Amino acid sequence: RLGVLHVGQRIEEQADFEKIYKNAWADNANACAKQYAGTGALKTDYTRTGKRTQWGLIMDGWNSLIRYYKNNFSDGFRQDAIDLFLGNYSVDEVEPSSPLHVKKDWKFLALPIIMVVAFSMCIICLLMAGDTWTETLAYVLFWGSASFGTFAIILYNGKDFVDAPKLVQKEKMD
Repeated sequence: RLGVLHVGQRIEEQADFEKIYKNAWADNANACAKQYAGTGALKTDYTRTGKRTQWGLIMDGWNSLIRYYKNNFSDGFRQDAIDLFLGNYSVDEVEPSSPLHVKKDWKFLALPIIMVVAFSMCIICLLMAGDTWTETLAYVLFWGSASFGTFAIILYNGKDFVDAPKLVQKEKMD
């Protein structure tokens, strides 16, 4: 109808156009997903080629892990910025302190580092066996219990580790 194709031509026969269109569609999906979720879009390998690939599955898993981390631990400030930009929160100029500034406790840095170090040591002890199996078992149990213990503490204090938005939406005026 727009005169893009000549009379008798079919869209299914235009392989070059289809490739350009699918790549543009996937690039647009990546741009939208980066703004919204912080990572590229999922399943772009299927969008581009029409089939799922092993590499596409791996990249989707990786993007999902990054999305989970960002959503739970580093996205609160982004939501606060969006709320300020859209006018969902108005700044009170009389109040001397910023609602965005919240002092973090030592556990926010120390506990994740301790957990990663303990888990790494557990893996190292498994890979580099000691002289006897009892020695190896003792090291693995020690470092495994240390990593499990810090993980349990982090889970117990989970709400403190989550980066929730700090601004409260203003009530809508009637």
